[in-house]
Amino acid sequence: MSVFENSRILVTGGAGFFGRAFIGRVLSEHNPERVVVFSRDELKQYDMRAQFSDDPRLRFFIGDIRDRHRLTRACRGIDYVIHAAALKQVDTAEYNPFEFVATNITGSQNVVEATLDADVRKVVALSTDKASSPINLSGATKLVAAKVFQSASHYAGTQDTRFSVVRYGNVLGSSGSVVPFFKQLARGGKDLPITDPNMTRFWITLDQAVDFVGSWLEMMRGGKFLCQKFPA
Repeated sequence: MSVFENSRILVTGGAGFFGRAFIGRVLSEHNPERVVVFSRDELKQYDMRAQFSDDPRLRFFIGDIRDRHRLTRACRGIDYVIHAAALKQVDTAEYNPFEFVATNITGSQNVVEATLDADVRKVVALSTDKASSPINLSGATKLVAAKVFQSASHYAGTQDTRFSVVRYGNVLGSSGSVVPFFKQLARGGKDLPITDPNMTRFWITLDQAVDFVGSWLEMMRGGKFLCQKFPA
């Protein structure tokens, strides 16, 4: 991931599970000029400052991707953006549909607009297997977000900013992952709530996810969509 040497990187949702791992890898294995954490949760940002010992290369922006003006401000002078911010809980989406639309769809469009306004070089959005032929609102909003990013390179016109999408499966042990929930049930001797015996989950480790995104950012072309095969 030599693309990160002496570069300026912004991660939306940067204080989340993926963001912390990705940023940790970039800081430990490369020498970026600046890494910006853009997220809503001030407590998580406080914890990150402690986790990385107030690394002087880190910058923290409290902000929401729904706020295009704040996002545009954060993107100024940035070379690469990883768009990881999203609402993800499937059942929550069914009871709060407009919130998911506002964050996952409108928020993603705001990332496109802000990065174009700031002349960012490359932007990668993180998608999910739930966006493939979705039957729930959460997956549907992520599908639309991916479509927004796929068409953004055309929208950019003659600008050099390029957009791409990566899609992967369930990250083992991530926030909201079923694995800690299943472990908790198993310790209590309870049955695991498998609702459909024909269901398939595609698993990926956190390290694989970080490698996946980092390597794609280095080789990506505008408008491309990357979906690797993962074990079921």
